[in-house]
Amino acid sequence: MTENRSEHVDVPSAAVQGSTEQTDGGLGRRTFMTLTGLGAAGTAVASAPSAAAAPGAGRTRGLRFRKDGTYTIVQFNDTQDDEKIDRRTLELMRAVLDDEAPDLVILNGDNITGGCDTPLEMRQAMNNVTQPMEERGIPWAITFGNHDEDSTPTSGVDEAQMLAFYRSYRHNVNGPTAKGVTGQGNSHLLIDGTDGKPAFNVWLLDSGRYAPGTIDGQDLTGYPTWDWVRMDQVDWYYRTSVELEKRYRRPIPSLMFIHIPLWEYRFMWFGSVDGRTAADHARGAARHQIVGERNEEECPGPFNSGLFSAVQHRGDVRGIFCGHDHVNTYSGNYYGVLLGYAGNTGFGTYGLSGAERNRLRGARVYRLGEQADGVLVGTTMRFASEFGIDLTADDQWMEPLPLPRGTR
Repeated sequence: MTENRSEHVDVPSAAVQGSTEQTDGGLGRRTFMTLTGLGAAGTAVASAPSAAAAPGAGRTRGLRFRKDGTYTIVQFNDTQDDEKIDRRTLELMRAVLDDEAPDLVILNGDNITGGCDTPLEMRQAMNNVTQPMEERGIPWAITFGNHDEDSTPTSGVDEAQMLAFYRSYRHNVNGPTAKGVTGQGNSHLLIDGTDGKPAFNVWLLDSGRYAPGTIDGQDLTGYPTWDWVRMDQVDWYYRTSVELEKRYRRPIPSLMFIHIPLWEYRFMWFGSVDGRTAADHARGAARHQIVGERNEEECPGPFNSGLFSAVQHRGDVRGIFCGHDHVNTYSGNYYGVLLGYAGNTGFGTYGLSGAERNRLRGARVYRLGEQADGVLVGTTMRFASEFGIDLTADDQWMEPLPLPRGTR
């Protein structure tokens, strides 16, 4: 097990805005029978609990607004640990779930990290972060981040096998990944309204890992080294969005979850493409109603993917939310689309510097109202400090949670 648990160095607390915002188990029949040899080639992919409703995705049974027309989604980001997770990560997840009683949870990438040397340790690491939802019977889905395959070279378990493992859980609602599209887990989840017709949609996109070393013989020195949402993924979103509108005779309002931020996040923060001054930010904050903290520079890929342009043109996505940059929690309205961070949930990863390291550990909550304009009522951050969780800087690793019966 490695003790190298960070992708960036610690950064100082330099909040510009306030830190919150308001705009208002076990396994099922699809068990591990095919997954006890998860590291071997040819591992079977478990079947999904959904029926096709649009290209590359599905209507997922059990996702429906409450009788009062409300729905709550919780986003956990960057739980990012190996098989020995910091106990406070699970304590935070459980506290948020018990307090919010959400209808759906999104684990939005970097769910695990390096340090898992075997397929068993990979299963243990993934199992740790599934248990808060499985224990409570809450539907949940995952996206992938840049760290999820850090242990692939030593364990032999890649993201396709990880997705199969996650989908084997009783309460997981990930559909099969869209065929012929870059990445794993590209899919969407339709949420029925009280009338049984789709009222909301959740897009899940794989934003990749790292940029290649060279492109067309040119290196990327001086450019960001992260990956980006590729054009075939943008095309898949666009075509699927159009198909959904045709099928249901109206655009379906939605949220989109990606791990690595878009360039437009930085443009929004500064109200500018080129400006980086306090005056630029003041203009951006006023124009885009930005709230929350920015304690490190955004880390997008080297290219603008065109995803925001597609989303803004289609008009169905109400917000795009990411993780990746652990100590950013801001959000704002960028020309009709909310762009925002969820901070990070995992206590075993980098945070702020010194004694403040764990101050921003948390989760983002989304509140939906079936009758509200655009359905998305508001979003807010929930922080570990609200639940009395120990915020001291030292790691507090625990042994892996027991795997469900029938696994090795």
